[in-house]
Amino acid sequence: MYLEKIKSPADIKKLSITDLKELAQELREIIIQTVATNGGHLASNLGTVDLTIALHYVFNSPEDKIIWDVGHQAYTHKLLTGRFDLFPTIRKYKGLSGFPKMTESPHDSFGTGHSSTSISAALGILEGRDHNRKKFKVIPVIGDGALTAGLAFEGLNHAGHLKKDIIVILNDNEMSISPNVGALSAYLRRLMMGDLYTKFKKETKLFLERIPGVGEPVLKIAQKAEDTVKGLFVPGLLFEELGFEYVGPVDGHKIDALIETLNTFKDFPGPVLIHTITKKGKGYEPAEKNPWNFHGVGPFDIETGESQPSSRKSYSEIFGNCLTRLAAEDNRIIAITAAMTEGTGLSEFVRSYPKRFYDVGIAEPHAATFAAGLASQGLKPVVAIYSTFLQRSYDEIIHDICLQDLPVVFAIDRAGIVGDDGPTHNGTFDLSYLRHIPNLIVMAPKDGYELRCMLKTALSLNKPAAIRYPRGSVIDSKEDSELKSITLGTAEVAREGKDILILAVGNTVEPAIAASELLAGADIDACIVNARFVKPLDIELISRYAKEIGHVLTVEENAVSGGFGSAVLEELTAYGVSGLNFRMLGLPDRFIEHGTQSLLRQQLGLDAEGIAREALALVGKKHNALSSRPAT
Repeated sequence: MYLEKIKSPADIKKLSITDLKELAQELREIIIQTVATNGGHLASNLGTVDLTIALHYVFNSPEDKIIWDVGHQAYTHKLLTGRFDLFPTIRKYKGLSGFPKMTESPHDSFGTGHSSTSISAALGILEGRDHNRKKFKVIPVIGDGALTAGLAFEGLNHAGHLKKDIIVILNDNEMSISPNVGALSAYLRRLMMGDLYTKFKKETKLFLERIPGVGEPVLKIAQKAEDTVKGLFVPGLLFEELGFEYVGPVDGHKIDALIETLNTFKDFPGPVLIHTITKKGKGYEPAEKNPWNFHGVGPFDIETGESQPSSRKSYSEIFGNCLTRLAAEDNRIIAITAAMTEGTGLSEFVRSYPKRFYDVGIAEPHAATFAAGLASQGLKPVVAIYSTFLQRSYDEIIHDICLQDLPVVFAIDRAGIVGDDGPTHNGTFDLSYLRHIPNLIVMAPKDGYELRCMLKTALSLNKPAAIRYPRGSVIDSKEDSELKSITLGTAEVAREGKDILILAVGNTVEPAIAASELLAGADIDACIVNARFVKPLDIELISRYAKEIGHVLTVEENAVSGGFGSAVLEELTAYGVSGLNFRMLGLPDRFIEHGTQSLLRQQLGLDAEGIAREALALVGKKHNALSSRPAT
């Protein structure tokens, strides 16, 4: 086995091409086995095995800086850079991260988890190199749909202007999380037919160089002729017009061809873009056939490719099914997502209303402003985006939607702790970055039925609105119940009590209720309020109970700084309520590491026992007064 002997990229340079091909097979096998056990990003990583081998064969990491865009295509990179022994811990608590992480290895030149950052970061690293008078190569690897985002083009534009020796690898697999969309994707598909042009250009240049005494006028004529012929073979000059030397397309699964190409252009004096064609899921038939199902996957059976089915529906499924149902009653409802159709539960909506659905690619800011335009024409756009990615739309939410009070609904999936994907994907800030925006209504459901009712409510308000809900499954006992609109800014008393007021929001309501049962065993009678709305708060109900009880604990799965608890304290202060024994329980002022959701919630005190312990401390009782099980 080759892989066990590779302690650094230097070891693969000793192998023959035949050896490298066998190494690629070993890498695919270990990635499949590990992801089948741990879950993770499978299809994207299988697609970059050969490319990664070639990159490490030609370049000298960590001296040369290889920067992986998005980051979920870097498992092979981890395996070849001294992390083989630790690879079984990937995505486990205290184990390897599923993404490049600068503190994990010197070979991880830049941390990534969101898309389209690699070219900008690489350009900064390159300029830093020159400022420090050092010599090394800078190679961003962008792909998996990342070139659909505007940030990538900002980087390309600047790189072409600076004319420095950046080597951009375009890993083109025609996929992001969902199949790529848009004009650029079509352009790249047409470029795949452009290898005839590349050969023609090389042969023409060699021919002209062999002609003695070729003057400037002849060269200009030759250049014009070349551009004319280029137009016949390549349906656009995008990369070369941006100042790059375009090379390709190159088969991303032919290691020898990749090595030859990289060696040819590793010392090119200006910006070069090498266009490689890869297949997502390469080497594992189920992932090749359904790469979107194997983008981010839980544990599965290798023989069949089947995952363990869940008896519960996910919040994403409940949202998607409800939106489809509501769309049948109102043809003004439009669904928008940013390269995550399946992940946000919109597959059924697409099948039912394909002309009322838009996947804008990895372009969250555009999704927000596009929705604003639709709303200005009397339509009801619903934008479904993960919390961590919605951060990229902050300015558009303020300037284009809320400032103009346009009725756009944001369905914020994966809010709170997402688990194994870790700090790049945890949705821990949305309450903080949304609740202070004027005109925006912010809601969080306690369960699936409340999510559906909130969606119905949001679509009826004719105001900007956001609904945040977590990753994972949920009991949906009222699936067939009639949907009811919720009166704006009204909370729900889930349990009456006199000793402590626990104000919970979203998915913290259920553990707060469970905590009240534990507290009952310690003779603490807890009042539990499901806030439902973070903005506007039901301040009349909250202030009344707060003044009567005196002890107030807020619970949220969001950063405490600027979150739900802060909102409650601000409103109570403005309402003239003082003298309370007040405490906020939420996420601390640090980035939350990766691990299972249940383990992290336990570690952070956001499970039932953690909430009960905090409540006991607030009322002045010792933790050992807590019963080990709920009172009956």
